[in-house]
Amino acid sequence: MNINLLTADEVSLLRGLIDTSRNIVLCCHRSPDGDAVGSVLGWAEYLRACGKVPLMVVPDAYPDFLQWLPGTERMMRYDRHQQFVNDALAKADLIFCLDFNTASRTDDMASYLEASPAKKVLIDHHLGPGINTTLCISHPEACSTCELVFRLIWQLEGFDAMSYKCAVPIYCGMMTDTGGFTYNSNRPEIFFIISQLLTKNINKDKIYRNVYNNYSINRMRLIGYVLYNKLTVIDERSASYFVLSREDLKRFHYIKGDAEGLVNMPLQIKGSKLSISLRQDTEKDNLVWLSLRSVDDFPCNLMAERYFNGGGHLNAAGGRLECSMEEAEQRVRQAIMEFQP
Repeated sequence: MNINLLTADEVSLLRGLIDTSRNIVLCCHRSPDGDAVGSVLGWAEYLRACGKVPLMVVPDAYPDFLQWLPGTERMMRYDRHQQFVNDALAKADLIFCLDFNTASRTDDMASYLEASPAKKVLIDHHLGPGINTTLCISHPEACSTCELVFRLIWQLEGFDAMSYKCAVPIYCGMMTDTGGFTYNSNRPEIFFIISQLLTKNINKDKIYRNVYNNYSINRMRLIGYVLYNKLTVIDERSASYFVLSREDLKRFHYIKGDAEGLVNMPLQIKGSKLSISLRQDTEKDNLVWLSLRSVDDFPCNLMAERYFNGGGHLNAAGGRLECSMEEAEQRVRQAIMEFQP
């Protein structure tokens, strides 16, 4: 099966960029998920196999259920080491932008990322790449950025030397960005890649348990609370939503990642097409984060763009509203009732 991504000229360009660069920085988007963390870790392992010593940067905290991944101890949080990272960006020869399409998705790091004189390579699967790059590897049809990372390593003839520490985060990122391979994962290339990763002695069942069976009792109680007390179902639109206020999060001792995946659960309702979660920011007033999930051909990415200042993929998208929770809820109800693909 041919899983190559690049032309011969692009392969030569990418090899040359890697070979001639000493100071390499890898970064991903704010609130990193499994695909963001996995792609940074996996690509960094490949670069180390090439003799490089890349700096891995995440804008802020990532979920507790990803901290077991090999190599996370080397990741540097921008919100804790701003000056060090700013200096590194200024001195970098090469920056890899993984799993984000615009610099704004790195929050406070964005202006320093854009100002860096380093050559930039984008590796991403979101629509509308908007970063000035030397090489743009953008494939929205891919299930995840980790899929792209694997395919690049494969085409660069790095698979035979791929380590366990490289294979595990790549598989994890593919798994989490498809909900355990339950959406956006019907292409045969995906399962060819999985079959190859299994030759690196990864334990896919344990990876699943480490991510999805690794929550606190507070998270479990939060799930029950959401489903019993907070879920609003709009039958005539085959849609549902729930609201998590700052008080709700405090009540259940919320830590980053505790709300991960909750938005998928209402899709288990028979006939459901759309699920939306609203979460009040824990620090900033009048800021509400939204996650959207859908099934089949319902384009929740278009809804996110039209109503919630966001975007994403056909069946998984996100957005933000700068308003009160009451106003955000009204906006969600409006979107559900009005939206026509």
